[in-house]
Amino acid sequence: MPESLLPPELTTLARRVVEENAAAGRKVAVAESCTGGLVAAALTEIAGSSAVLDRGFVTYSNEAKQELLGVSPDIIDTFGAVSIACVWAMAHGALKHSRADVAVAISGIAGPDGGSREKPVGTVVFAKALRGVEDSDSEEKHFEPGTRADVRLQAALVALELLLP
Repeated sequence: MPESLLPPELTTLARRVVEENAAAGRKVAVAESCTGGLVAAALTEIAGSSAVLDRGFVTYSNEAKQELLGVSPDIIDTFGAVSIACVWAMAHGALKHSRADVAVAISGIAGPDGGSREKPVGTVVFAKALRGVEDSDSEEKHFEPGTRADVRLQAALVALELLLP
């Protein structure tokens, strides 16, 4: 049996996130859409993660984003679920509904379908929110639309990087 079901680059980075946040005394939360819990799964592969991971929200549907994280339907209607506005609201909603000090949100188009000219397959948006700070870091990335698994792995790696102190 392998040591982990997940790729080594994912668990290596998750180990850093757990160790560095534990050392900093920080709790984290994740709000995931296109990664479907992959970031939380990577963190929980690491012994000691219970000291760091407060909770994860898998909000794959728009309704879940609204019901679990308080994302306004107006944001989704105006900008779409794959938008900086949406992940900003997701990250802040994850903080509001957790005891975490920092939250990261991810939403994107993993493919092979679902893309458009404006938002092609491989488009993923991220936001990081810190408790007590109104602003948040957010970014949009365009990954090579290889396989669905490739896009999801790259997105999970970026999200983990954002969780480093």
